[in-house]
Amino acid sequence: MRYFIPVAALAACLGACAKPDVDVPFDPVEAAFIHKPGKGKIAGHAFFRSEKGQVLFAAGEYVYLIPSTAYTDARFASFFGEEKYLKAMRLFLTQESAPEYRKFTRSTKAESDGRFTFENVAPGTYYIWTQATWYADNAILPSGGLIYERVTVKGDETEPVKVIVSGK
Repeated sequence: MRYFIPVAALAACLGACAKPDVDVPFDPVEAAFIHKPGKGKIAGHAFFRSEKGQVLFAAGEYVYLIPSTAYTDARFASFFGEEKYLKAMRLFLTQESAPEYRKFTRSTKAESDGRFTFENVAPGTYYIWTQATWYADNAILPSGGLIYERVTVKGDETEPVKVIVSGK
């Protein structure tokens, strides 16, 4: 009986927070540049710094490359607000509302040190997001969360565009 209040509070939050508030429709034409041939390269490093200052890498996590469009800009603003991270407790709330959305993303896996690379990237502005989560000793819920960064590939770079995805 003593767990009733926390469970009820969690259920209320889930009902209120389940979808992003995005009024902008997804336009596949606006996102199509992700499928164009490109010569750009993005070299990144994804990690999260814990409350105690410990660096935790996004080791083995999927890293997503998503074109910046009116829809994705509104979607990221709805989920993240002014921050570049979303606490782990809300990870399961990241539903997508446009069925075509995933067709206009790319993904790779981060190495054990959180480093990742995207090659043959067409010019444009992109969101790069991943997660870095962990369980503290005896914790029921994970710490860390989703982290992202925006990056622009101009197409005339001779070196990879470097990005640090840390939630800062």
